[in-house]
Amino acid sequence: GPLVAMTWPDAKALLEAHKGVRQTAVARGDLVARSDRPGARPKSVNGSFATHDFFAMFGVPFVQGGAWSAEDDAAQAPVVVLSQKLATRLFGDAVAVGKVAHLGKHDFQVVGVTRDWQPRPLFYAIQPSFDAADRFFLPLSTAIAMDLDSNWSNGWGEQSSKTNATTAWLNVWVQLDTPEQVADYRQYLTNYAAQQKALGRYQRPPGDANLYGLMSWLGRLGLVPGDVFLQTWLALGFLIVCIVNIVALLLAKFLRRSGEISVRRALGATRRDIFRQFGVEAALIGVSGGVLGIAIAELGLWSVRHRPDDYAQVAHMDAPMLLATVLSAIVASLLAGLLPAWRACRITPALQLKTL
Repeated sequence: GPLVAMTWPDAKALLEAHKGVRQTAVARGDLVARSDRPGARPKSVNGSFATHDFFAMFGVPFVQGGAWSAEDDAAQAPVVVLSQKLATRLFGDAVAVGKVAHLGKHDFQVVGVTRDWQPRPLFYAIQPSFDAADRFFLPLSTAIAMDLDSNWSNGWGEQSSKTNATTAWLNVWVQLDTPEQVADYRQYLTNYAAQQKALGRYQRPPGDANLYGLMSWLGRLGLVPGDVFLQTWLALGFLIVCIVNIVALLLAKFLRRSGEISVRRALGATRRDIFRQFGVEAALIGVSGGVLGIAIAELGLWSVRHRPDDYAQVAHMDAPMLLATVLSAIVASLLAGLLPAWRACRITPALQLKTL
């Protein structure tokens, strides 16, 4: 999980300790991107300064090349990873890996190109937002050596004094896979804080270290309002009520057709045939309900996007979600139709035929 904004000496100590499966320190900044293509105008773009574990830890997808290495971090190498959008702007449709990108006052060799990756909110930033996106990624050590400006700092030194022990400007993330690793890392942080207190760096007495998982971190920042979770539970409750109603309606519908079922059974239809028939009818009801539900959901999401909240801008349905919606409607209808279909296929034909 993430820690609060940290100074470079503290972040460097945590990174060099290698106590987690992976770890990275991150800061964000703006640089002007310049292209050698005729007619291309310079443009200021957002990016992040990080260490090489950043890409594997957060699952950043690549379309060309890959991340820089730990050796590049140590050597303060002038390398860069570009987003697909920025690579196209700088180099057109040509392969960007191996070319030189002009960012700010410096030149960087492109080692990788990521798919246009924009997590919402941009959780790894010190001040996450829903509309931010990174177009480049530089080694943190390189950014420090080149004295590149970051977008955020909190301390008593000058912004350019990134390596002092008073300016907090970095977010530190660590990957911990088991509860034991979490407990060990928390103890390591507690011991580290006590050590720094003894050296006179920390003024406050060290307490238990706080580690946050991603969702608890977003909750701490108030980026996901509590009413969103309440609405989720209300939606699940409404789905359960709908399934119960569907069971009752299908049961009444199928049992009303007991005469038809008896005639079909007398003509040679098996119970499996009857069960399959009503199962198909339930699935068709699910498809119809899913399509209608998507139309209503899109209308609701359109209204949500007009709210002033930052998170409202991410209220949309992508293709996987649309498919999941229809599949959920079909599965719910099939589950609701199991009891009615089973009851219908258990009807005794002889008793019904006597009344016809």
